[in-house]
Amino acid sequence: MSKIIESRQYETIKLVFLKAMWKLYPDYDVEIQNSLNNGSYGEIFFDGELVSLTKKEYEKIKDEMKKIILEDIPIEMTIDDIEKLKEKGKDIPREDIQELLKNCGWAKIREYKIGDYIDYFYLSPEKRTGKIKDFDLYRYNNGFILKTPMEVYNWEIAPMKDTPKIAKAFQEGNTWEKIMGINFAGSINKKVFNKEIAELIMLNETLHSKKINKISNDIMKNKNIKIVTIAGPSSSGKTTLSKKLRLHLQTCGIKTLAISLDDYYVGRANVPLDENGNKDFETIYALDIELLNKNLKDLIDGKETELPLYDFFTGERKAKGHKVQLEEGGIIIIEGIHGLNDELTKYIPRENKYKIYISCLTQTNMDRHNRVHTTDVRKIRRIVRDSLSRDTEGEETLKMWNSIRKGEEKWIFPFQEDADAIFNSSLSYELGILKPYAIRELIKIDIESPQYEEAKKLVELLSCFVDIESSLVPSDSILKEFIGGSVFYNY
Repeated sequence: MSKIIESRQYETIKLVFLKAMWKLYPDYDVEIQNSLNNGSYGEIFFDGELVSLTKKEYEKIKDEMKKIILEDIPIEMTIDDIEKLKEKGKDIPREDIQELLKNCGWAKIREYKIGDYIDYFYLSPEKRTGKIKDFDLYRYNNGFILKTPMEVYNWEIAPMKDTPKIAKAFQEGNTWEKIMGINFAGSINKKVFNKEIAELIMLNETLHSKKINKISNDIMKNKNIKIVTIAGPSSSGKTTLSKKLRLHLQTCGIKTLAISLDDYYVGRANVPLDENGNKDFETIYALDIELLNKNLKDLIDGKETELPLYDFFTGERKAKGHKVQLEEGGIIIIEGIHGLNDELTKYIPRENKYKIYISCLTQTNMDRHNRVHTTDVRKIRRIVRDSLSRDTEGEETLKMWNSIRKGEEKWIFPFQEDADAIFNSSLSYELGILKPYAIRELIKIDIESPQYEEAKKLVELLSCFVDIESSLVPSDSILKEFIGGSVFYNY
C-alpha cells in the first residue's frame, strides 16, 4: 500500500502544480521530463521555446499551490473510457494527448478535473487537494524540481542532493530523442504503424555504440588508467556494457582482463547482518576487499596472480582459483554494484581508476505531463530477465524490489556523481519489446496478492505501448541481456 500512497501523493501535487501554472501562466506549456535530485525535473515552454522562470516566479507558483491545497478542492475523474476520450480527442487542445489517443490502442488514460482545470493522467491522484501532506518546488537550471514525500525518506521531502552529471546525462538523452525524431509514447507507436521501427531501433543502438566508443577513447587517451569499474543499479545492463567496452578497447589494441566481484564474496557464513538481523549480501563488506586490492596491485605490477573462484552452490570460495597476468599496457575491468565506491579499491590511486556509472535513465514519456519512471522500466526489465533466465515469477521479483531499492539508495546512488562517465542504457523502443514478456508474468498475480496493485500499474503502463517484434533487436543490444538471445549469454 505504501507505494500506492506515494504514487497518489505525487500525482495529486503534480495536478495541483499544473492547475497553478494554468491559472498564472495560461499561455505556457509545462513538460515534466525525468527524475532528478530526488524529485521530478521539468521545463516550461512558450510557443515551442524554452522559458526560464525566475526564483520569484516559482515562489508565486508555490504560493498558488498552497492556496489550492488549503481550499481542499475535489478531484473528479470525469472520463475513464478510452473510446469516449478518442471521440473527444480532436477537441483536446494538446497535440501530445491527441497523438497518444490516436496511436496507443487501449491505453488506460483518464480525464481528471480539479475546479475548472482538466488534465489527463494514467495513475490515480487523491480524491481532494487537501490530502497533500507536503511538497516542494524550486528553480533548477533552466527548469524546475517538484518534490513530494517519499517512503525511503520516512515520508519526508527528500533532501536536496545536486547531481549535475546525471542532469547532463538526461539532457543528452533528450538530444538523442530529437535525433531519432520521437518525443512521447504515441510517436514511438506511430513508428511501428508506419513500419519505421527497425530504423529507429538501429539508430538508437548506434547512439549507444557511439557513446561506448567515446568512453573507450577517453580511457585510451589516459595512460594512467589501469582499472575501469562499471557500476549501476539493478537491471541497468552492466554486464553487456562491460563486454561491449572490452571489444571497443580491443579494437584499439588494448588488452583487458575482466574480474568478477562475485568471486570475492567472504562466504555465506561470514556475510554481515543488516539492521533486521538478515544476511546483507548487498553490503560492500560482504566482499573480501583486502584480497581484491592485493590482487589488483599485483596485476598492475605485472605479477602472475591467482584470482579466487566462488562456488555459489556451497557458499564458499573454492580451494583453488585461477592464475592470470595482465599484459603490458592492459586494463582491468571490474563490473559490480560497488564499482563507484572508493572503499572497494581503496589501495589503488584515483588517477589509476576510471569509473563508469550506468543506469536506465528513461527519457521517452507518455506525454508532456506524465513521465515513465526510470525505476518502473528497470523493474520491468528485471521481471522479464528473472522469468526467462532464473525461472523466477514476476510476483517474486516485485516482492524483492523494495529491498533492492534500499540497497541502491545506500550503496550506489550516493557515489554516482564520482563517475568519470555516465552511460544511459535506456532504449526508447524497449517497452514495446518487453511488453509481452512482462505482461505474461504480471497477469498471473492474484488479486489478493500484496503485489497486485503494483502489477496492475505496470500492466497499464505497458498497455500504452504497441508490441514490437523482438527479432528486430540486434544480438549485442543491452536489451538482449533481459529478453535472451544475446551474443554474450547462453539464454
